[in-house]
Amino acid sequence: MRRRHPARVTVRPAAAARPAARRSMVAVGLAAALALTGAPGAAGSAAAPAPDPAATAAGDPVLPADAPRTAFEESGGAAWTSLEEEQDFLAAVDAASDRVGLRTLATTAAGRPLQLVQVGSRQLSPREVALRPSILITCLQHGNEPAAREGCLQVVRDLALDDSARTRGLLSRATVLVVPTVNPDGRAANTRANADGVDVNRDHLALETLEAQTVAALVRDYDPELVVDVHEYGGRADVYDRDLIRLWPRNLNVDEGLRARAVELAEDFVDPVVEAGGWSTGVYGIWNGPGGEPIAQVAGDGDERIMRNAVGLKHTVGQLTESQVRALAPDEQADPRVNANRRVETNVLALRGSLDMLRTRGGELRRETDAAEREATRLGAAGEGRIALGGADNEPPAADRLLLEPPCAYVLTAEQHEAVAQTLALHDVATTPTGEADGSVEVPMGQPARGVIPLLLDERATYALVPAAPVACG
Repeated sequence: MRRRHPARVTVRPAAAARPAARRSMVAVGLAAALALTGAPGAAGSAAAPAPDPAATAAGDPVLPADAPRTAFEESGGAAWTSLEEEQDFLAAVDAASDRVGLRTLATTAAGRPLQLVQVGSRQLSPREVALRPSILITCLQHGNEPAAREGCLQVVRDLALDDSARTRGLLSRATVLVVPTVNPDGRAANTRANADGVDVNRDHLALETLEAQTVAALVRDYDPELVVDVHEYGGRADVYDRDLIRLWPRNLNVDEGLRARAVELAEDFVDPVVEAGGWSTGVYGIWNGPGGEPIAQVAGDGDERIMRNAVGLKHTVGQLTESQVRALAPDEQADPRVNANRRVETNVLALRGSLDMLRTRGGELRRETDAAEREATRLGAAGEGRIALGGADNEPPAADRLLLEPPCAYVLTAEQHEAVAQTLALHDVATTPTGEADGSVEVPMGQPARGVIPLLLDERATYALVPAAPVACG
């Protein structure tokens, strides 16, 4: 029996009404058209697996009886927390805990704040956070995915007030950063896009939106080891039927070791905790047949504009998680509160699993992300290693989408540099003057951002901002 905080109101579906929990397995022998080599697929089972030590590692929080609750919790799942109620809730959590710091990072044109919640044993500067293990959790990039935000708010409260040795130990060694509402204008309008009609999760390369700029600055300044982006998804119930799906960075310029860590995060930390709660998991973008076998890939590629790929290119262990919006079971169809609570609970459990990776692997990840930055710098300076302008970890790129002999630098005209200087700075891309009278600048490949630079500046890249001039090595 999973212990629950007695004050939390949760409408739990009956176990018999739920689809069987499915553990993701490596797909072998799929149709060549799917090109899913190395990608996890779903395998069916008759019943949810019995909890094991790994599955229960994240644990339920130990909270005081008077712990603040969200408006969603107060309603039993009947109503989402409003933006105003979010502010009241965060203020109450801050007042109840000395582990929490609130900071407004930016304010939208409509006057709504983008806030950062820092949770730790003490408050640290960005530079201090960057020197120790940390995780950045971003919530509600899409304004019409409210359960993502509700889960994040509950996790903030649980970390701030949980008195278990597990949480105290985690926060003594690591820092948790949460942006509960990346897209407040979209939440106010209940729209996927922001107030300008832009999908923020397609703007993590060009960085044209305030929201994406804010996230990029956080990744640059705080240098987290893990970044988890929390969403919801819909789609056909007959083939897209998992309670929670997740995916790592598929972009081929992501360090292979860190990509492997992101797969480990999905399979060994997120899945067991979610499945121990009685819910099913799977791979984002994969449709499943009647027996649980993957039958098609409809999303989840290496698009560098998407956050899970963009943060992976910056040497983090990135992850996308999405709870299923559709009411799949009869009890959810009969009572919307059951559906809403399941959507929130699966997000909470997925985040607990992610936090447990930080707790148990944080020091290793700190060393590995640092090593990946050094290796990228070495490869870039030497002109070694390929650069992919397309493809994914399960989709080999076409020959004309590979730079087998990458340049050692790109040169921007003064006009080009003026147009992209802010974007380069947010991506932590360094430039140096060429010394020419025309004011041109050079962007050396010998820096940690090696995998991002050609995607921004090479004229052959799909989403290049400007066609910079490549400089051959030697």
